[in-house]
Amino acid sequence: MYASMMVPVLALVCWTLVMWTWMYATRIPAMQKAGLNAAKLKEKSELDVLPRGVRQIADNHNHLHEQPVLFYALAMYSHLVGVGDPINIGFAWSYVILRIAHSVFQATVNFIPVRFLIYTLATLCLFVIAIRNVIALLA
Repeated sequence: MYASMMVPVLALVCWTLVMWTWMYATRIPAMQKAGLNAAKLKEKSELDVLPRGVRQIADNHNHLHEQPVLFYALAMYSHLVGVGDPINIGFAWSYVILRIAHSVFQATVNFIPVRFLIYTLATLCLFVIAIRNVIALLA
């Protein structure tokens, strides 16, 4: 069962839901403490009064809806065309682990040079999966 491109997909979906939970577990109390009424908010910038740590968690949740879209597409493609081999599965798991590390790092320490390194390593995993799929297509 774990020898499938779909398991890392499920893992990243579940992680995104963990971050969603963490975001609201911190954001709602922070909004209440700041006296913000969600029904009256019109722009994201109105949340800038929230503590930086709360905003970092929300920012990461948003990031999990950006580049991971490429991961989902590559994983689905790999699986459907039969290139979900152990190498691509390994890179898929590496991507997921790096994205989890990126989330935890952004939500806590948020030192940009290290965060960028983690992001870049994750992106390189996507490059490898994509290149391996193109090579398989052309072969």
